[in-house]
Amino acid sequence: MRIVSKKTLREFYEQSSYMDSKSALDSWHYEVLKVEWDNPNEIKTQYKSASIVGDNKVVFNICGNKYRLIVKINYMAKIVFIKFIGTHKQYDKIKVEDL
Repeated sequence: MRIVSKKTLREFYEQSSYMDSKSALDSWHYEVLKVEWDNPNEIKTQYKSASIVGDNKVVFNICGNKYRLIVKINYMAKIVFIKFIGTHKQYDKIKVEDL
């Protein structure tokens, strides 16, 4: 899969408060670059705790659910768009449908 954009992840974990997410986000990025998902079921097979939230959006738990990563996937083009990365508390304040 192609990921748009790693810069978003880097900007998040370069903040001093979120440096503990660097390893987990780098691992997620590396793993996703190597796969080619055709549908949400394939994501659930690889990431059991991922939540499929509709409109081709997926929520990944990062660092034991301390952080949430929301992506939108274009399965035909094999592109993963990063829509949100934040703490669980920040996630609770957003509407996933609006991303």
